[in-house]
Amino acid sequence: MAVKTKGLVPRLWRKTKRVLLVLFLLHFVYILLLKWVNPPITITQLGSLISGDGLKRDYIDLEDMSVYSKLAFIAAEDQKFPDHGGFDWKSIGKAMDYNKRNPNKIRGASTISQQVAKNVFLWQGRSNFRKGLEMYFTFMIELVWSKERILEMYMNVSETGEGIFGIEAASQALFRKPAKKLTRREAALIASSLPNPKIYTIAPMSKYVAEKYPRVLRYMASLEKDEDIQKLVQ
Repeated sequence: MAVKTKGLVPRLWRKTKRVLLVLFLLHFVYILLLKWVNPPITITQLGSLISGDGLKRDYIDLEDMSVYSKLAFIAAEDQKFPDHGGFDWKSIGKAMDYNKRNPNKIRGASTISQQVAKNVFLWQGRSNFRKGLEMYFTFMIELVWSKERILEMYMNVSETGEGIFGIEAASQALFRKPAKKLTRREAALIASSLPNPKIYTIAPMSKYVAEKYPRVLRYMASLEKDEDIQKLVQ
């Protein structure tokens, strides 16, 4: 019996390694595929359908988004996006220190790349397990995709309203125009609701958005002078 048990552990380990290898290859192929193809659906989008909020989305290319919309999303969410490799370690450190001092007021420091990893491959939540997976997928998309593709994906899959996903669907729902024609102010308004567009609404305008979007406009004015930002948004 001892001999059988002794041989069982290596066999289980070999099978486990095979399963892990297959899973790695499958998701790597999916990541590679999404470099050119948009995801059929995400877990968050599926949850929106199941909850009854519906699903309004319209994936568009980066060049079909106004310069202002791309600039606004970067200004509101990740001003160092062109310069980091997926993680803003300085901001993460500051957020961790803040959260230790204020456990009831959690502050995040997720980059655009991290949010894409979460929105495309994972689910919403704050567990350590999910955060670990988020770091892995962030590393992978930074390795395989271009910054342009990451930004394009972010602006297409981000929740921008109740049952609304992406800049195009938000633009149509809020301003009755394609995202390519968004003005500076309209783009800043949409970007300002991104932390939680179901609560931080634009129509009617929530206090949060009313206070934030003027700041986003100022950040946009400052960032548009940056050459690396210009390469991404033009």
